Amino acid sequence: MTGVLCDKNMPERLKSKIYRTVIRPVAVYGAECWPTTKEVEERLSVMETKMLRWTAELTRLEHIRNDVTRERFGVAAIVDKMREARLLWYGHVLRTNDDSVCKIGLNLDVPEKRPRGRPKQRWFDTLREDLKAFNIYPDQAFDREK
Repeated sequence: MTGVLCDKNMPERLKSKIYRTVIRPVAVYGAECWPTTKEVEERLSVMETKMLRWTAELTRLEHIRNDVTRERFGVAAIVDKMREARLLWYGHVLRTNDDSVCKIGLNLDVPEKRPRGRPKQRWFDTLREDLKAFNIYPDQAFDREK
């Protein structure tokens, strides 16, 4: 992949397509099940920005904003794509049968005390933030057109 992304003779459209179809899916594989923290989101965002700048042969000294670089390649922010995948998965799980494994796991309640200290980020906590960010309610999952 490095040879293709760094090749100056390769058109940017092709580099963008390779990034969107090969590199990004590998980076966020299974992200719909991750309880992402701000740190994970920042690291993925930094990884994406570095790769796009590297592909476009841009340096930080040129003072080009990250959104401009993303626009140049026609790529949405990786964090937004992760949120979208998480919400799509949640909608899929809500629409499945009540006796399916994923629905049972979604409603599973472990009757155990959580350890002392700051609670770890749970998937539901992340999902709640995503729903709030997009102003979506769980009932809307049954209306697939939205």
